[in-house]
Amino acid sequence: MPDSRPQPPFPPWSSSGPGATAPAPLLLCGARLTDGRIVDVRLGGGRIEAVGTAGSLAADGTRACGHRIDLGGYLLLPAPAEPHAHADTALSADDEGPVSYDPGDVERRATEAALLQLGHGTTALRAHVRVGDMEGLRTLSAVLRAGRSLRGLAELTTVAMPRVLTGPAGADGLAVLRDAVGMGASVVGGCPDLDPDPTGYVEAVLEVAAEHGRPVDLHTDAADPARLARFAAMAGGLRPGVTLGPCGGLARLPAEVAARTADRLAAAGVTVVCLPQGGCGAVDGPGVAPVRLLRSAGVRVAAGSGALRDVSNPVGRGDPLEAAYLLASRHGLSPDDAYAAVSTTARAALGLPEVRVEAGFPADLLAVRGDSLPAALSLAYSRVVVHGGRVVARTSAVREYCGSAAAAEPGLPRQGRGGAP
Repeated sequence: MPDSRPQPPFPPWSSSGPGATAPAPLLLCGARLTDGRIVDVRLGGGRIEAVGTAGSLAADGTRACGHRIDLGGYLLLPAPAEPHAHADTALSADDEGPVSYDPGDVERRATEAALLQLGHGTTALRAHVRVGDMEGLRTLSAVLRAGRSLRGLAELTTVAMPRVLTGPAGADGLAVLRDAVGMGASVVGGCPDLDPDPTGYVEAVLEVAAEHGRPVDLHTDAADPARLARFAAMAGGLRPGVTLGPCGGLARLPAEVAARTADRLAAAGVTVVCLPQGGCGAVDGPGVAPVRLLRSAGVRVAAGSGALRDVSNPVGRGDPLEAAYLLASRHGLSPDDAYAAVSTTARAALGLPEVRVEAGFPADLLAVRGDSLPAALSLAYSRVVVHGGRVVARTSAVREYCGSAAAAEPGLPRQGRGGAP
């Protein structure tokens, strides 16, 4: 609930990048956890060093705290992760004419998009990037440069997405895909729906992934249950894992067909990334993957943002809390499960270590003003983002009301210094 307490100040920024010193120890004071406890959290060396009752760590003389942040009125959560972004086309909806793939434009848009999502709380992102065709590897190179410039603020990894891997053009596509992995693409992927031979496309992707020990992330609408069953059978047992998304076509299948398909995906250990804020790409049909059906079958389901203000979704926000809100309000998930889909499960889909607000876990955290998770998902304003043990972003919202009897009523929600505008 909004109140009149001041926003927590930024501690002094610590440097990042090669040769940088470790962030100074940081004490987060008076934060609320989802179980209702009010705690202090001490961070050091990029990890959570201690969690204690409010006021207990400040009196602990065994460890000096370089900086303190008052998080009274905030809910402290594991930071979200973004498992399905499109950095190469982000923020291009207002451009005149076709989307520019000039490397400078791509790098600028990818950087700005990642910073926008960082402000929402996202400290790790996986970006699907097109490779091959006329652009070759220039677009991937630009997104990789953006990722390097963001080090210390957020982790940006890439999925290489060739258009065609079979038929006469397939040899060139395979060569580009292998070059993309050698250049630094962390994940092997693509869109089998666009290839004349979708099954052959997936076979080629899995072969390259196995050669290089890379995870697989395929962009598919999943509207063909027989094809999806073949994908699941081919992917079963592959390490370090296979992800499919956005899979909106599953929601358009008959219930019994979708249930059998979900069982096959679960048996194969495939992760599904849904996009509750809207799809991305011309091949996507309407709808969101059937989240509850997939979860009941045992499929690991994460949620991503998809298009961020490009032609596929010109009003895309890239906000993980909005994705969680939609999962809770429209798709029947509890607030805890909805938030896990954009945080704990999304991090697992990206191969990142788990984050809990407990000693020993990575210090990647999001503080949101509110006294409970449902309240935070409902309002989702005033956020403090911690990555690697230091504050990397903050969003402050001030709500004020003009002078009136109602606005002056004691106990009504208020944030700010008071007074009429």
